[in-house]
Order: sequence, then C-alpha cells, then structure tokens
Amino acid sequence: MNVHEYQGKELLAKFGVAIPAGFAAFSVEEAVEAAKKLPGPLYVVKSQIHAGGRGKGKFKELPADAKGGVRLAFNLDEVASHAKEMLGNTLVTVQTGEAGKQVNRLYITDGVDIAKEYYLSLLVDRATGRVAFIVSTEGGMDIEAVAHDTPEKIATVTVDPATGFQPHHGRAIAFALKLKGDTNKQAQLLAKQLYDAFLSLDCAMLEINPLVEDVNGKLLVLDTKMSFDSNALYRHPDVVELRDETEEDPAEIEASKYDLAYIKLDGNIGCMVNGAGLAMATMDIIKLHGAFPANFLDVGGGATTEKVTAAFKIILSDPAVEGILVNIFGGIMKCDIIAAGIVAAAKEVNLSVPLVVRLEGTNVDLGKEILNNSGLPIVAANDLGDAAKKIVAEVKKA
Repeated sequence: MNVHEYQGKELLAKFGVAIPAGFAAFSVEEAVEAAKKLPGPLYVVKSQIHAGGRGKGKFKELPADAKGGVRLAFNLDEVASHAKEMLGNTLVTVQTGEAGKQVNRLYITDGVDIAKEYYLSLLVDRATGRVAFIVSTEGGMDIEAVAHDTPEKIATVTVDPATGFQPHHGRAIAFALKLKGDTNKQAQLLAKQLYDAFLSLDCAMLEINPLVEDVNGKLLVLDTKMSFDSNALYRHPDVVELRDETEEDPAEIEASKYDLAYIKLDGNIGCMVNGAGLAMATMDIIKLHGAFPANFLDVGGGATTEKVTAAFKIILSDPAVEGILVNIFGGIMKCDIIAAGIVAAAKEVNLSVPLVVRLEGTNVDLGKEILNNSGLPIVAANDLGDAAKKIVAEVKKA
C-alpha cells in the first residue's frame, strides 16, 4: 500500500523528522487558504499522485511547454493559477505510463532556499535479510541517471535486525553523504528517526528525495515516498485510513476483497493460476509461444467457487482479454472441486472467450471428467506447454 507525499510527511513528523510546513488542498480555494498559512513569499504547489517524476511530468490537457506537476509560486495568484491547471487534469510521468494519473489533491508547502540536495532511502534487502539504507550525495530529479551513469556515487549501509540501529550506522550514513559538523550530526539523528519510522510502521520502502540542506545548514525532508507491507496493515489502522483507492486499479481493489493477488498487464491472454511461482511460469510460457499475458492472478491455495467466479469476472473486466488460461495444481485443493468451481463460474459469467484449462494433482481424472461433461466449450490441456499452445491457437483462431 502506498500513501501520498503529504501523508508520508505527516507520519514522519511524529518521529521528529524535520519537515517544511505544508498543507493538503483539494480545491483551488483550499490551495490559496493553505498558502495563506505559510510564511511565504515562496510557495511550492505539488501534485499528489502515487508516482515519481512529477517535476518533469507533463499534463495531457495542457500545452507541451506547460510546467510540470511541481511548481514554484511567488504570490497567492500564482498558487491559484497553478492549482487550477493541475486539479482534475492528468499528469503523465516516467512512472505512470502513457495513461497518466488524474490529480485530485495538492500539497502546498513553504519554499526552501536549497544549498545542496541528497538522496536517502530505506528498503528491505532480501539478499541479506536486513534493512538497507541507500544514500547518495546526488539527490534530486535525476537520481535514476546517477544510478545508471555513476553508480559509485551511491552507497549502501545495512542494519542487522539482531542489533538494530547503532551509532556507527548513523556515522556511516553521514560519512557517505560527505557531511561535516552540525549537518553530520543532523544526518545521524535523521537516519535513526527514519529507521524507527520504517520499523514501527512496517514499511516496505521509505524514500527521501531530495533530502536538502538549506542555506542555514539545516537538513530538511523535501519529498518522500512511503509504501507499506500489506501483510502488516492489520497492525496499523491509522495507516489503512490513508488509503486512496482512486490511485489504484479498480480490478486490483476488487481482487483484494476476495484475497486474490491480481496485477493488470498489457497482453491479451488472461491467466488464473494457484501459486505465485506457477503464475510466473505460466506467464513466461505464454510469451514463449508468441503471445502476452493480460494479468498476473494468483487465486491461492483455497480456490473456492466464489473465488474462481470473482477471478473470472476480474479477468473479463479487462477489454483486452481475448482468451483465458486456467492453470491449477490441485494439492491442498482437489481437482474435482476446482473443476466444479470453474464450470459454475464460467456459466455465471456467460463466458464468451476461449478457455483452456490445465489441471494436475489430486483427483485430476475426475476433474477432467467434470470439465468434459460440462457442455461448455472448455479446451482441456495435458500439461503447461500444451495449455499455452492451445490458448494461443484459440485466440488466433477467434
């Protein structure tokens, strides 16, 4: 789960992190009122979407030479003008894809006289089983280019969960940022605060870009992105309340109601599989045979009729889907129960695209018999390779 920048900053502020003053706004009028609460005379009007690259982004509805999704304003009239252009329009960035995302809220912050920009993030390093700090002296909008062109300017500091954050971690981070004197001490304190926030909130990723040093030598978090471990959200009802479903794919929201793992892709063959690894293999073999998957969908170990029906409906909600491949290994769930669920679901949704089913596991013969006697145009497959060939052929034939 992701949150907006202003929400992430509000969470970090509870851990003592230095954040420039700012207020969320959902209308032009609210944007102006927010600016009035700030010292001025420099304001920053920031589009709030769940994607990076906002500063370099472009609005679909505005001329090509229009400014991006993060703009400076030197008076209240400019705040109003920027807010009017941003709200309700679609911002396209390197992370949104061509579709872009509609801007429904803004963040009006106090301007900062920046002396230097840095980069600092935390994530879970699965290779070491530790929380890793990723730091660089080259923060800002071009951090991707830094990672590509000058990776030596990026340093990693990992924290052993057995010992937790220690003073030497803070010193290593401040040293990697090449800070001295008071700013060095500020960086050490900030690293500890961010680590505490990361663990306490069960974050999956916490990115500060840029972390800035102002002309007075104060370190400030100018922008932040936060995502959270969905499996731990039950411990954080306050974080769950921050969820903005308008930023999420409607199909993914619907899938979450049935405990289905669904991610939309750009292909034309819908996939329904039990098990994440098997789902990945299914998508790979579809591509191997010359087609492209339309989704990742893992129904999990308990593929009930209700879940299978919901999965079919979600897959078919994508107009790009021209065929469906069901690949189920009946381990905990028996193949005959799964087959009955597939037949019931196909009848309920009035399936109108080719359907290829590959079953394997407990009671597989009984499951195939149920499919063959269903009266539906279901194509049975003997193995995964056979299933991929058949669904690709069926789609081409249709």
